[in-house]
Amino acid sequence: MKCLILAAGYATRLYPLTENFPKPLLKVGSKTILDWLTDDIRATGAVDGFVVISNGKFAAHFEEWAAAFNDIEVVNDGTFTNETRLGAVKDIVFAKEKLGIDDDLLVIAGDNVLDFSLSHFIDFCREKKTSCTMRYYEPSIEKLRKCGVLTVGDDGRILRMAEKPAEPESHFCCPPFYYYTAADSALLGDAIADGCGTDAPGSLVAWMSAHRPVYSMEMPGSRYDIGNLESYKKVCGEYKGITR
Repeated sequence: MKCLILAAGYATRLYPLTENFPKPLLKVGSKTILDWLTDDIRATGAVDGFVVISNGKFAAHFEEWAAAFNDIEVVNDGTFTNETRLGAVKDIVFAKEKLGIDDDLLVIAGDNVLDFSLSHFIDFCREKKTSCTMRYYEPSIEKLRKCGVLTVGDDGRILRMAEKPAEPESHFCCPPFYYYTAADSALLGDAIADGCGTDAPGSLVAWMSAHRPVYSMEMPGSRYDIGNLESYKKVCGEYKGITR
């Protein structure tokens, strides 16, 4: 299994911190955001390599960071502005085609910090043997309207997913951590040709769950979505002194 890390965004809401520096390499406590994620996933032994999908503006920063490891490859999608970005789904396709990847994929956003190990999610995916996501309960309707919202059956299978719905069907949000089987990830071209949205990574879940079995696991902890300066300061405060 390969781990694809989505890191081609421009983080304009975090300016000036990210005006000339990528958000995933900001420090949280003792480590960068990416180090928290990759250290945890590497410890599971489940992946045989990481691919960081970056852009032309920040690729050199990621390449400098990745030089300390022998299992991380950086792919530059060639964009230089927020207005010309490819979008998450096209970035996945770009990386797969450039590197000839036909493995199972763990696809994660490179700008989230978790207070639990992704080993639980990886074990769930292995048990289900299908593409999978996580989900968490969000009580706020206002926040649900800004997220990918899942409708899930009693057995955990995703019945529907809607990106930023005006009228959410449930209170389950889908965080940006996904597992796609090799067979399902081979359908990305079909998904885009069929009208799948390409900006938000959750759009692929919406398309995939309408065509293939996709299951969802309840998130076993909390996620810190670092979207602006306030949220970054908050997570830094909570991780101060933590070195695990």
